[in-house]
Amino acid sequence: MRFAIGRMNSSSVLPLFHVVGFSGHRSVANPAGVARAITAALALLRQEAAGEWIALSSIAIGSDQLFVKQAQALGLSWHAILPLPKAEFQKDFLPAEWLTAEELLACAEHERVIAENGSREDAYLDCGMETVDGADVLIAVWDGQPARGKGGTAEVVHYAKSLGKPVLVIDAVTLELRRENFERLERTDQTLVNLNSLPVGSAGWGENPFDAPAPIFAFQQKCDFAASHGAPQFRRLIVLTVGLHVLATLIAAAALSFDLHFTVIPWLKLLCLAGALGVAVILRQHHHSQHNWVRCRLAAEFCRSGLATWGLPRAAPLFEDLDLPIMRGLTRSLGILHTRSAGAQPVSMEEFRRIYLEKRIDDQLKYYRRQEARAVPLLRRLRLGFWVATLLAMTCTLAYAVCHTAHLIVPPALETSLFYFLPIALPVIAASFISLISINDLQRRVARFREMQLNLSNSRQRVMFCQTWNSLEKIVSRTERAILQEVLEWHSITSFAESH
Repeated sequence: MRFAIGRMNSSSVLPLFHVVGFSGHRSVANPAGVARAITAALALLRQEAAGEWIALSSIAIGSDQLFVKQAQALGLSWHAILPLPKAEFQKDFLPAEWLTAEELLACAEHERVIAENGSREDAYLDCGMETVDGADVLIAVWDGQPARGKGGTAEVVHYAKSLGKPVLVIDAVTLELRRENFERLERTDQTLVNLNSLPVGSAGWGENPFDAPAPIFAFQQKCDFAASHGAPQFRRLIVLTVGLHVLATLIAAAALSFDLHFTVIPWLKLLCLAGALGVAVILRQHHHSQHNWVRCRLAAEFCRSGLATWGLPRAAPLFEDLDLPIMRGLTRSLGILHTRSAGAQPVSMEEFRRIYLEKRIDDQLKYYRRQEARAVPLLRRLRLGFWVATLLAMTCTLAYAVCHTAHLIVPPALETSLFYFLPIALPVIAASFISLISINDLQRRVARFREMQLNLSNSRQRVMFCQTWNSLEKIVSRTERAILQEVLEWHSITSFAESH
């Protein structure tokens, strides 16, 4: 069933979409039989997995057009994927055939051209491979024979099998339907299910900048709320673990250096180590909460990018080349919904530019400036602590070497502190400062905060100068991709830290 935007204003749930790709021969002996077999295959898929199925195919004569017509007859939306620009693709059709193809293309919900240049055979092969890459399942009308040319159905089917994609093969002669790799069909998207089940919440933007459908805005708000209020504070817990180990080391060093034999000292050491171990256990037990937090933050930022471009006359292909498995259901849903509503409530270019500058670029600039203002002083203090501790350790060691070599007499209290305790304690403290810089990822974050401010400032100037929708779309897409790249980089680092 199609996602009815107007009927879901009180909801915060995004629909699940599946994509069925198609490849088939241009010439089939029994078109009516092939059409019935395609209908049966599509009906089977709708029974196998809930959610809305999207048809994805080219529009070549023969099987492609049969597939499109049967998909439309069943109420499926169709996304056209063309190997060549229309003017060039048209050369492969007779005039009457092209008229039929144009009528079908007019009904496409989305249209994408694969190759703007290069050989025709390469374009057809690339189109087939892109169809497989963009689909969850491939339906193929195939006679089982080798391809008659580059980009033929046989090559497309073999490519799908090599990726382990579920394939429904319709024998072009017998019309028998055969399943392959069907155990790998993903019938649902657990990440999207979990995100949809989040309780309603509000955070971040207090308003819907471009009047995107209410369910999408509400979905973004609850993901943002969950991420803001569900952060498991892993970095603080790791810092606590480091601090407890350093404290245990300092207690041990003091006991040895000052010859302390109080009963409480070993218990204090044991308490510190047990505390550090307890924190480590908590970290492992809260692995799931860390995963949920990362997932919610990713979803919130992806939705924020989508919402920031909703006022464009065409849906920005923000997630077209993004292949993050845990977010695939979400990004597909956002892309399809944006395509369906693009231009439904257009705003003027001046209004879009004003809102985008204020609600997106300026907000992001403030965010990165605020983050830099927090990170830089901490980085400076930790660096200073490292250098002070290291230089003091070197000074103590040098003093010990000079006094020992020259046989100088040093007061016992000063000798114990300067020659024994501090040379042990200070390097440990210096190492802890470096560890804190690494744990908090401060050097990279400061560099990225400054880089993002520069990128956003440049984007701001370009957006202000834009006089056409085309140029504005390009700059907005480039800006959002830069922001998403920072989000993905954060995800990679956070996930890596989580695995340790």
